Amino acid sequence: MSLEREFVRSVEFSTVRSRYPRVVGRNARLGSHGSGGEDRIVVVRTDSGKVGWGLADGEVVAEDVVGRAVGELIDPAVGVLDESLRGLDFALHDLVGQIEDVPVHALLGGLGRTTVPAYDGAVYFADLDPDDGPRGVAAVLADCAADDAAGYRAFKLKIGRGNRWMPRAAGDARDIEVTRAVREAYPEHRILVDANDGYDCDGFIEYLRAVEDCELYWVEEPFLDDADDLARLRKHLNAVGSATLIAEGESDPQLDSLLEIAGRGDIDVLLMDVVSFGLTSWRAVMPRIAELGAHASPHAWGLPLKTLYAAQLAAGLGCVETVEGVPGETLGVDASGYVWKDGELTVSDRPGFGLPLEGVSG
Repeated sequence: MSLEREFVRSVEFSTVRSRYPRVVGRNARLGSHGSGGEDRIVVVRTDSGKVGWGLADGEVVAEDVVGRAVGELIDPAVGVLDESLRGLDFALHDLVGQIEDVPVHALLGGLGRTTVPAYDGAVYFADLDPDDGPRGVAAVLADCAADDAAGYRAFKLKIGRGNRWMPRAAGDARDIEVTRAVREAYPEHRILVDANDGYDCDGFIEYLRAVEDCELYWVEEPFLDDADDLARLRKHLNAVGSATLIAEGESDPQLDSLLEIAGRGDIDVLLMDVVSFGLTSWRAVMPRIAELGAHASPHAWGLPLKTLYAAQLAAGLGCVETVEGVPGETLGVDASGYVWKDGELTVSDRPGFGLPLEGVSG
């Protein structure tokens, strides 16, 4: 097997920088998200000159990897073979693709569509900025207009202003106003909302009553995970005949509990982060999610690169109806193999993740 004949020559660390098209503001819990940032990557080279790279989440001890056969580190059928290698998860998947001359989505099984819808994940609380002269709802609509012009046909609106930034009643009223304004401006677009746990169950159901005619595609992290409250939310949605999906699992995911709740029909979409949860972990859990009749949409906010990873995962594992789009670019990364058109992202068919990195060659 070729992976047994490829030996790791070096493991190197660097960073990549993401840049958003604008400053992204507050959500229900956190302050401004800025205009991008730097993130750690790892580059793995073999003695034959093959190179794989990826975001590094977790510690990597280079001395424990150098000199070992690639086949000792990763099984193409399941992923990385030891928890101590999780920081190499994406780099090793990329490397296997380079060695075998296949895209990652083919390594994962090719069970999904290679073109997947992507929603706009960058619609935050622009109405609240700047502090000395808040711009109001028009600022949110301006962000939507910019992202619509960039090709997005679905918006995920951050809500939960009353959790931290406004008095509760005023914040809830603003959430309703923003949701209704975006729906009026974009009657054909999907609208999703994400409260970042900024409501309690009673308050969130009141919000839903006020925007019932907006036909939300999904509601994400409406309140702190609680099985009884999620059951109440499902009961409400069923009672009003709503097709709105419930999406959970981004924050502090307790996987066994989430799967149990999904099995009862009270979670429709699992949201564990594409990188911190990990590609190998997604590979292990996705058959269970499918068996439960649920879907997945890995959390990708923060990095445009994570959107591309999530799209490869969707194309490879299936069971993903949409991925989180992060408008912007990763400097020094050639993402031209990915095609973005009318709200849909088509994944690269180049080997590995198909993302040549400036200054790194095989």
